[in-house]
Amino acid sequence: MSQPLNTEEQLQAAVDAYSVCQNKVESAKMLGIPRSTFDDRLDRAIGRGFKPSGVVVKNNEDTTKHRIATLEAQLSSYKRDELTDKYIRSKIFGLSETSSAPPNWLIDSNPPKSSPGVPTLLCSDWHWGEKIDPTQIGGVNKYNIEIAQDRAKQLVNRAIDLLNNHMVNPKYPGIVVALGGDMVSGDIHDELKETNDIPLIPSVVDLFGTLIWCIETLADKFGKVFVPCVTGNHGRTTIKIRAKDRAYTSLDWLTYVLLEKHFKNDRRVTFFIPSGPDAYYRIYGHRYLLTHLDQFRGGDSMIGALGPLTRGDHKKRSRNMQINMAYDTMIGGHFHQLIQLQRLMVNGSLCGYNEYAYANNFPYENPRQAMWITHRDHGITFSMPVNVSDAIERTEHTESWVSIK
Repeated sequence: MSQPLNTEEQLQAAVDAYSVCQNKVESAKMLGIPRSTFDDRLDRAIGRGFKPSGVVVKNNEDTTKHRIATLEAQLSSYKRDELTDKYIRSKIFGLSETSSAPPNWLIDSNPPKSSPGVPTLLCSDWHWGEKIDPTQIGGVNKYNIEIAQDRAKQLVNRAIDLLNNHMVNPKYPGIVVALGGDMVSGDIHDELKETNDIPLIPSVVDLFGTLIWCIETLADKFGKVFVPCVTGNHGRTTIKIRAKDRAYTSLDWLTYVLLEKHFKNDRRVTFFIPSGPDAYYRIYGHRYLLTHLDQFRGGDSMIGALGPLTRGDHKKRSRNMQINMAYDTMIGGHFHQLIQLQRLMVNGSLCGYNEYAYANNFPYENPRQAMWITHRDHGITFSMPVNVSDAIERTEHTESWVSIK
């Protein structure tokens, strides 16, 4: 004799399964029956007034395994959607959950009085991988991977020379190497994608190796290196720059985290890699805010970048005062124009004058990076740009050390 089409046990199981899953597809999977069969049983059960019994629904072993696999897939998807800075740093790169705080030597209030202070070398706008054609800009500059490598080495060697051979009592507790973004040229425009010297990923790998040499060389010379880092706009992997997850969509950030992983066992080197666009730290009592400055736009042919920079600095100071993060000096890059003031430090570039600057009639500027010293009592004292091109025009020194026409 055949069994009834729907027994009371089957109808009750349908109601109980749906009360657990709240989804007809998942409920049918849990019971190991077709969706149409489950719909029919659930409709009949509701029509006859069945209520959830609170009893765990029994199913076969294969259905249980399927349910577990489904839940594991949902959990994996959730984790992918909920990646945080802590998760990325700890699970993917094997680093501490939070980026390091500034080391004690940077804020030591009692350094030797004879010490000139702490030097800062601001490195930004290297545009690694970009190719600049001298025939398109009047022959004033040339840039490619080989020249970039040479200029990076010149930058480090000349910084060491300036700080050790042109300063009285050159005894420093360490050096700050601020990485200010736009370290790679990127593929953010079709013209860059078509004309870059090498593809994007190989340029990141080459930049990574060069930065290792730079940091190791400075650590060997100065003993300790503090590396605050922010992202720029050229290294982004999105069409437009983002406010949310800006760091996680930037090849600058990827380069920084790989560097931190490389140096994690070297106690001489400390990284500070915020998740947002700004890095806030202090040297002795002087408070710095490092940012790429790409958020400031505008300017004109008369005052250049000073207009948007001054307005942007005012807005950022007001915001930071409201959140108890007031700063003394904002530093950054983006504009490829060296401006060294007490309240504002804007960097030059390693790539130098390019087709974009030439086509827009921007003033010519040699490839160079900003460097200065922060004194314990006097704040910013010596400012000394580090020129990295031998193409600088030199005049013959045939007259006395000073003269008047």
